[in-house]
Amino acid sequence: MRNSRKFILLAFIMVLTFALTACGGGEETPADGGAGGELEGAVIVDGSGTVYPLMAHIAEEYMTNEESGVSVQVGRAGSSAGFKKFIPGETDFSDASRKIKDEEIAQLEENGLTMGEDVMEIKLAYDGLTMVINKNNDWATEMTEQEIVDMYLSGTYADDDVVLWSDIRPEWPAEEIMFYGPNENHGTFEFFYEVILDEQDMVTTANLQQEYSTLVDLVANDEYAIAFFGYGYYANNTDKLQAVNVDFGSGPVAPALETIGEDLPYAGFTRLVYTYLNLDYAKEKPQVLDYAMYVVSPEGAERLAGENGFAPLPSDMYAEYYTQLEGLK
Repeated sequence: MRNSRKFILLAFIMVLTFALTACGGGEETPADGGAGGELEGAVIVDGSGTVYPLMAHIAEEYMTNEESGVSVQVGRAGSSAGFKKFIPGETDFSDASRKIKDEEIAQLEENGLTMGEDVMEIKLAYDGLTMVINKNNDWATEMTEQEIVDMYLSGTYADDDVVLWSDIRPEWPAEEIMFYGPNENHGTFEFFYEVILDEQDMVTTANLQQEYSTLVDLVANDEYAIAFFGYGYYANNTDKLQAVNVDFGSGPVAPALETIGEDLPYAGFTRLVYTYLNLDYAKEKPQVLDYAMYVVSPEGAERLAGENGFAPLPSDMYAEYYTQLEGLK
């Protein structure tokens, strides 16, 4: 009788052990991600309004498919305004639609940060500066690069900068051009002013705005308006706007993902867009490093650039960034 009880007890223990092993021997939670992964905390990104749609999309995909416990907060204060937060250490990443300036690098150094050692520059994609006009504008659908530059330069056609469309070409309407663009907080303004206008004064009649959505509405509601901003904002508003095809010397070229690039037909108005990473934070906070690696992974900027109006970089450039970041683990 005693032996029988021992046998029953032993059998029960064996069954319980098998059941527990079966329950615990299923799929393991990936250490490097998976929705509902092991990482927690916040990642703070701010900066370029142009880059915002791309970075926000990457953040959404990351939180949905990789690490639901991480909160990636993406702002769009503008490239210059973003650096003002990044330099004193208020953000983990700073998006920019232009390269960081020497004076900003100097400010980083004053705060104990060195480019390359403490801050990593990541090229995200190519953007094409796009000139947009009202849907009813049937005369300025094609312009030369020089015509665009001249019309935006102060004093080219009138001392008071009240420029008529007929000043550009006599057969165009004798109506005042309403100039629009992003304000000085944005890297797009700086690219246009520094690269396109070669740092010459812009027309004083230009109406510069903080919000790109405001620029879209202003041009959509004014037959005689023209504005400049990144290709992505045009691509998302083709029902409201039309783009000017630009002649850089070999015939008019439409801004498009197939033409935007340093060696492609729209090269004259092509620029790189960036994000800058605080490497000290990436080393201290696992979620920051993990998100940075996702940004440059095949699932990040490379896959999502085109969906947000950017031309992706070659795959090997993203792979090189990934390898650099992996070395921080």
